[in-house]
Amino acid sequence: MKLFLIALLTGATTFATSAIAEDHTAAEVQIEELSVTGAFIRATLPHAPVAGGYMTITNHGTTDDRLLSVTAPIGDRTDLHKMTVENDVMTMRALPDGLPVPAGETVSLQPAGHHLMIMGLNTQLVEGQTYDLTLKFENAGEVTVPFDVLALNARKHPGLQETDTHAPEK
Repeated sequence: MKLFLIALLTGATTFATSAIAEDHTAAEVQIEELSVTGAFIRATLPHAPVAGGYMTITNHGTTDDRLLSVTAPIGDRTDLHKMTVENDVMTMRALPDGLPVPAGETVSLQPAGHHLMIMGLNTQLVEGQTYDLTLKFENAGEVTVPFDVLALNARKHPGLQETDTHAPEK
């Protein structure tokens, strides 16, 4: 009977989560020639010290730009990170010079790749919440972007259209 109740609750939870995910529409925010879409942060467990953030940035212009920094009201600091796997060893390193956004290209921050690392969290991030983060670009300036909190294991924003995206090597 307990297993049945657990299965029933799990199924109901899965249904509720799916319904919430379908209601999310990935906000598109424009600044100068840049557009930011699919911005999300993964939910966290209670007292987690860090969280990962993800988005897609498209440069519709003819001039390269660079994401220099991100500030978040939910943590002490936010770093831009690059994750790579070489010879079966995963490494993660900060990008102190920012993330290039080449002219005419799309850059994705996604799990197991480039991402935001929000450190010193001051609250638990719960699925369904939204937080405004401020992105600072070298040329385009600053813009506030709503980041939806999605499931702990989210791989992409459910409201984001499929596109061919890549992250630059630097």
